[in-house]
Amino acid sequence: MKRILTASCLLLPALSWATLPSDIQWQTNNDEPLFASPDAKFGGTLRTSLPSFPQTFRTVGPDGNGAFRVWLLDKQPQLLQRHPDTLAYIPDIATHWAFGEDNKTLYLKLNPAARWSDGEPLKATDFSYMVDFYRSKDIIDPWYNTYYSTQIDKIEALDGHTIKVVFGKELDKAALLYFSHRLRPRAEHFYLPKTDKNGDGVDDNFVRRYNFKAEPTLGAYHIGKVKKGKSITMQHIGEDWWGYTNRYYKHRYNAERVRIKIIRDNDIAFKHFEKGELDVYALGRPELWYEKSQSAPFKKGYIHKFWGYNQMELGAGSFWLNTDKPMLGDINIRKGIAYALNIDGLNKNIFRGDFSRKPQGLGIGQGAFTNEDLSPLPFEPGTAIKYFELAGFDHIGGDGIRVNKDNQRLSFAVTYSHQIVTPQLAYLKEQAKAAGLELTMNLVDGSSAFKFALEKKHEISYHSMGTAARPQYWEYFHSANAGKPQNNNFTNYSTPELDALIMSYRSVFSTPEKQALSREIQQQVHEATVIVPGVMAPYIREAYWRWMKYPAQPMQKKTEQLFTIGRLADLGVYWIDQDVKKATLKAVKKGQSFEPVTVLDTKYKP
Repeated sequence: MKRILTASCLLLPALSWATLPSDIQWQTNNDEPLFASPDAKFGGTLRTSLPSFPQTFRTVGPDGNGAFRVWLLDKQPQLLQRHPDTLAYIPDIATHWAFGEDNKTLYLKLNPAARWSDGEPLKATDFSYMVDFYRSKDIIDPWYNTYYSTQIDKIEALDGHTIKVVFGKELDKAALLYFSHRLRPRAEHFYLPKTDKNGDGVDDNFVRRYNFKAEPTLGAYHIGKVKKGKSITMQHIGEDWWGYTNRYYKHRYNAERVRIKIIRDNDIAFKHFEKGELDVYALGRPELWYEKSQSAPFKKGYIHKFWGYNQMELGAGSFWLNTDKPMLGDINIRKGIAYALNIDGLNKNIFRGDFSRKPQGLGIGQGAFTNEDLSPLPFEPGTAIKYFELAGFDHIGGDGIRVNKDNQRLSFAVTYSHQIVTPQLAYLKEQAKAAGLELTMNLVDGSSAFKFALEKKHEISYHSMGTAARPQYWEYFHSANAGKPQNNNFTNYSTPELDALIMSYRSVFSTPEKQALSREIQQQVHEATVIVPGVMAPYIREAYWRWMKYPAQPMQKKTEQLFTIGRLADLGVYWIDQDVKKATLKAVKKGQSFEPVTVLDTKYKP
């Protein structure tokens, strides 16, 4: 339940009342259920791994959208959070919020305890500086330039701990909260420019100067010791971290350090885990869950298994077809490819039937924003052949691959990032031959694969993107991003009709109108067949050494990971029991065993 307070009864630090409405009603919400455990213990080092070292520590600009940015930006505190189970808005950086009367403005009161990881206090001007930062051409990031120039009118600091966020268009209250709650400030003191000829407050050489210079964070962790190419240690601020003044942060983020080792081969990483050199490991792949977890450390009870269901939003992706590449601009070719990919067979034969097919390529689970009338094209080699023939590929070459009158082969390279995906693509490759389609496999190491796709070098890229409660489309399908590198229009597809829908989606006032436009955008993208949807799983499967502990109710609706496995995408509710660790290591040394443990949490099973 939200509490509503008038300005006259709210005891807060002195404000510049002349700039606030006289009848302002401040709201907060400290009544949602807690999801961390009071039994949690602070301390210890969590050992985890990543398959590749990040391209940069920047979170904007070239290569700034890599997987490691969740540590530095995406999972950092923001103005408001959504409770992971009830989905109600709760305090984060802001303790209170209030609506203006113009349908554009939200006032927010910042937590006066908030401090950056370098010890500097958070200032209200860090939010106003954020707007200047994102509008600067020096960051070389068109998406941020456009969004903060068109969607945000201004952010004003009213005093040291009060800000006024004004949007560029009228929004209903639900949208005002949504688009405000995800705002994360920039540390103005950290970015004081050495060279600033254009006077925008950002260093003229920003991209080069800050490539591996991590900015301070507001979160519990900041970058500590770095061995380039080998490891990154994320260091906890300590038990006096400002976040613990917020009831929703108490008993969370309990590891004193998170040591992330770079292990490029997943099978080798699993061996490190079995030896006790890593504390946690994802068991998403069927062979890990069913076969490899039958080894001695599991049978002797040293390592436990966990399967928990969630209700996460799923983002866009699977197979992105780059329409700027030869042949893929032809919708008949794209339709043929979709009918030639045996995704259901992949699920049955490679994934043991544990997954299900994504209904469409732009993601699901976003309520009325999701077009639930869409369904993926089935595996039908005969139908695929008809489309390929319409595109002129009406002959079969000596190797069984279709060719056109110019003797051009129907062949496309699929770019992917990890060796573990190879068996999946090998299966699809063999199945596609039934339609005379050749898929070649282009394995590009880790973060370099995403850069390859950002630079639009791929023909087909096999990857998925994250998302939020409301989908975004401008970055993926507006013509402003088509044919240009370093943005998320991986298909290079756009149309005037789609442009118009996307701009309407960005500008409409009411949430129901926005939802209707979202469904129409998804319909048009679906019909264009520029993303072929793959498989999805409404659960997580993880393994952990028995000294890793978590609350009695492990899963929330929006639990993305139970443990920090490579990336900070969890709620930080786990902890390390040092006494259990000592006892376990002693038992390992003596050859003693415990009962094997597999935990199944079905609370949010569909």
